Order: sequence, then C-alpha cells, then structure tokens
Amino acid sequence: MLPTQETYPHVGCAQQGVSKIILFPKTGHLMLSCGMDSKIKLWELYGKRRCIRTYAGHSKAVRDIVFNNDGTRFLSASYDRMIKLWDTETGECIARFTTKKIPYCVQFNPDDAKQNFFISGMADKKIVGWDTNTGEIVQEYDRHLGAVNTITFIERNISFVSTSDDKSLRVWDWDIPVDRKHIADPSMHAIPSCSLSASGKWLACQSMDNKISIFATEKLRLNRKKVFKGHMVAGYACQCNFSPDNSYLISGDADGRCFIWDWKTTKVYKRFKAHDGVCIGCAWLPHETSKVVTCGWDGRIKLWD
Repeated sequence: MLPTQETYPHVGCAQQGVSKIILFPKTGHLMLSCGMDSKIKLWELYGKRRCIRTYAGHSKAVRDIVFNNDGTRFLSASYDRMIKLWDTETGECIARFTTKKIPYCVQFNPDDAKQNFFISGMADKKIVGWDTNTGEIVQEYDRHLGAVNTITFIERNISFVSTSDDKSLRVWDWDIPVDRKHIADPSMHAIPSCSLSASGKWLACQSMDNKISIFATEKLRLNRKKVFKGHMVAGYACQCNFSPDNSYLISGDADGRCFIWDWKTTKVYKRFKAHDGVCIGCAWLPHETSKVVTCGWDGRIKLWD
C-alpha cells in the first residue's frame, strides 16, 4: 500500500514555512519540526495529532534538527549561528555551541558509546566536531571549498560522507581530519540533501540538476543504473527518503508535489500535489508503511495514507 490521499487536513501549522521534519527514533510516534519562525515543535502522529511542546530559543530560522539514538535529546542548527542541545521531554536548552558562523547541518555520532559527540557542517566550508560534555571543539575537518550541506554516517558509523556547495562528496574516518576519498566530476551538481537506506547499503543524494543519484556506501561508488528524475528541485534543499523496506524512494519538489519512485525500475510510481508552496520535507512512518508525512513552505505539515 502506498499513500494516495490526504487523510488529515494537516497535523500542524507553523506561522511561516516549515524547513524540516524528522520522526522519533525507532517508533515514529512523535515528529519534530523546525521552521522559518525560529521555533521547533514536537507533534503527536497518533491520537489528537496535536503539538505537545514548542521549543523557543533561536532568534532566526532553524535549518536542521536531529535526534540522538534514544530520542531523549536533539540538536538544532539555526541561521542565528547557534547550535543548541535540547532535552526533548522538559524542553530545556542544555547547551549552546557556536563558531560564529552559520551551521548548515548537524549530526550526532550514531555509535551508542559516542553519543556525547556531534559534528556540524558550516557555511565557512568546515566540518566541526564537538563534545557535548565539555562544550569544546574536538576536531575540525577543513577540506571542502564551499559550504557543507549534509553529513551522513556510513560503514557501521566508523566513517561519514559530506556534501558541499563545491559539488563534491568526501568520505572521512571519524576523528581523522583528512578525507580518504574525494568524488568530484564536471558533470556533478551541488547536493543539498541526502538519505541513507534502512539497510545502510545505499545513499540517496538529491542533486541540483533535478535528479536523485544513488551511491553504494561500500567504497562509495555511483550506481549509474539508479537515477530518479521527473521532479523539479533546482535551487531547493528538498528532503528525499527511502521507504522502510527500501522498495520506494520519496521526495518533494519546488512545485509542491510529492513523488514516489519504484526502487527496482526507477520509474515514477505516484505523484500528487501536496503543498501550495515548495514541498521541502517528507518522512515515511516506520511501522505504518502506507503513511507519509510531508511539510512545505506554506507552513503546513500533512499526513497522507
């Protein structure tokens, strides 16, 4: 079963556009959203589907959010140049981090023994590693030639991939500030959004030439047989995501549409109008695989079945 229609008018609304949505780890019963109104909100996806907490502390739009492994804490990165660590349950801001530059993305180290570490991709081309226990910078990865857009951990969390406005991908070993692989090609475009498959074998990269390219995480090789297209995303960091069983790929686009592709054939399986503005984010519910959540610059978050 795939989502075909909007079953609920909207899970929630923001005063301004929504920039990203993520689901609670493993269970997916809660959803975190961040928006251009500088607020972060926690939503119920079942029951009354209400906003159960609002986290206010940033002074400008929030660009990225990420949960830790058990969902008890999350990080937020904002255009106010601050990265903040929050307690999910109490709403308390536990710590603040800044390099005085705008953070474009944040990511916890997924290793259970290293949950006190996170890395952030910055507008000044650097990737910065932090220790939340001390609040100190523990490592800097400075090889990109443009702003760093995404960070994704691969290979059982011992390495991570970064993408940048310099139109390249780089593979790094944790805590080693020299990249061990650099992928750049004249035909490549900037990659503003990435998603790892549930199996960990594939990395989907949303490219500014209106395509989603697929890389095998083992040795990070481009799979030229897997190219997903038909949507318009040039100029927008639209999220793409795998279905929980890796059978489908989903993405929003600049015209407010939501696209679902068949993984095996790479053909568009379904497309539907989801939002009045840009459909910037999408997430597949982990235990109800016929349901998808989308968010857009129209300020709405919608649940589809």
